[in-house]
Amino acid sequence: MNRTRSAHVMAASLLTLGLSLTGGLAAAQTLRWASAGDPLTLDPYAQNETLTNTINGQIYEFLVSRDKQLKLVPQLATEWKQAGPQKWLLKLRPGVKFHDGRPLSADDVVFSIQRARQPSSQIAMYAHAVGEPRKLDDLTVEFSLPQVNPIFLQHLSTIYIMSRGWAEANKATKTQDFANKEESYAAFHSNGTGPFMLVSRAPDSKTVFKRNPNYWGAIEGNLQEVIYTPIKSDATRTAALISGEIDFVLDPAPRDLARLAQSKGLKIITGPENRIIFIALDQGRDELLSGSPKGKNPFKDVRVRRALYQAIDIASIKTRLMDGQAAPTGAMVPSPLGSFNDPALEARLPFDLAAAKKLLSEAGYANGFEFTLDCPNNRYVNDERICMTLASQWAKLGLKVKVNAQPKALFFNKIERLDTSAYLFGWGGAITDPESIFTSHFRNRGGVGGGKGVDKGIGEYNRGNFKDDELDAIVAASSREPDEVKRQLLIKQALKRMAEQVHYIPLHRQVIPWAARSNIAVVHRPDNWLEWRWITVAPAPR
Repeated sequence: MNRTRSAHVMAASLLTLGLSLTGGLAAAQTLRWASAGDPLTLDPYAQNETLTNTINGQIYEFLVSRDKQLKLVPQLATEWKQAGPQKWLLKLRPGVKFHDGRPLSADDVVFSIQRARQPSSQIAMYAHAVGEPRKLDDLTVEFSLPQVNPIFLQHLSTIYIMSRGWAEANKATKTQDFANKEESYAAFHSNGTGPFMLVSRAPDSKTVFKRNPNYWGAIEGNLQEVIYTPIKSDATRTAALISGEIDFVLDPAPRDLARLAQSKGLKIITGPENRIIFIALDQGRDELLSGSPKGKNPFKDVRVRRALYQAIDIASIKTRLMDGQAAPTGAMVPSPLGSFNDPALEARLPFDLAAAKKLLSEAGYANGFEFTLDCPNNRYVNDERICMTLASQWAKLGLKVKVNAQPKALFFNKIERLDTSAYLFGWGGAITDPESIFTSHFRNRGGVGGGKGVDKGIGEYNRGNFKDDELDAIVAASSREPDEVKRQLLIKQALKRMAEQVHYIPLHRQVIPWAARSNIAVVHRPDNWLEWRWITVAPAPR
């Protein structure tokens, strides 16, 4: 991101935010909405983060998409068939045009898959998983896979299709290197086939969109304009919604829900999210980047990792901090469907402070140790407060934990560089199959090929950098097993191994409440995705 653009950072006054709109802008077809963070980039492959994906998803489209119940449906591809265990054929929708008027063709699909595989892409693992694309004619693409992929179509639903001609004309054929703060035309401009078009982009201040007048598909709602404003402060977001200066809040603070529900003209729309919140620990270095004792890394010892886990009073976090808006779990998968709703896999290690102290003593840390816990402060529900609570609970073990909370743009950069000793993270989305987290988080970083070729992206999000060859082998086998019964056994083995080794400390699955004015009709999907073409803004009640 261009930090020189930080002059747009939101001031305390709502007037300086540009939230006070003229009567013309406040027409029924305009949606003004907010959340704590801002899209990180408009390059659809540079970051894999829900808000960023959601906003890019109104501009760009997939070959295969999701309906209101998260079922796979045709989008830019109208049909597909499997021509063998490792070969798929897709037919593209005729007559589709990008926002600049260029027609969609198989060349754009091949280009998009290849661009999404680049080293700077955060969806490279998905792009490699769908195999090698080949143009058969202008509207037909063949995919040849390196191995059987049980969720091929679901992987396709994660890769936006870009215009090859537009990217070449604007020197945007390379995916933005977000971690190294690279400038890129595609980070601030866009050209998709989707139902909405970018009008203006002021990072950390305001982004404006308008309806695509030439959109190929149906738009159920009545939106003509969308204005997005990031508002970091929970209190300010709540006040803006109550006052009518915005219409919708994606992430109202849990402690404000009762007040919002009782406020005239407002409503709460709630539901569980496919997202696991967890703690990851550096297990790669021989000495922690931050903390003491020097020359050691306590997190390499499973007893230490287990001690931290058992010192967490998860019931207190759920009731006191999250106001009940959380589902504690011991299974490191975004959805309970990923663990087959198996009580044994979902069970957490018990909260047991005495057992935790005993484990630390056995590991040689009876007097505790020090480390820094990195945390975003505008990404997950109560993210910074969760980290502060954990630091307080771990202090009872004699641990001295410094919480380093940062805006998500800085946080994600830091974690992507492995510049961390411990961090809070979340993972989820539309895919409920455990493969969505297995290859990215459970595998050794770089896979067997050291991160080259088809192995690029394997273990990309294993940023604690643990190496577990047994777990790696199980997960790799589950990723290519076509037999559902055999694959289920492999998945359960992987989850059992993960729980035994405590490579991650699972906390809870988020429950996502949305808050809106009563005249706003939205569809609440479990992937926390706000689809604008389904939104209707009725005349405000007088």
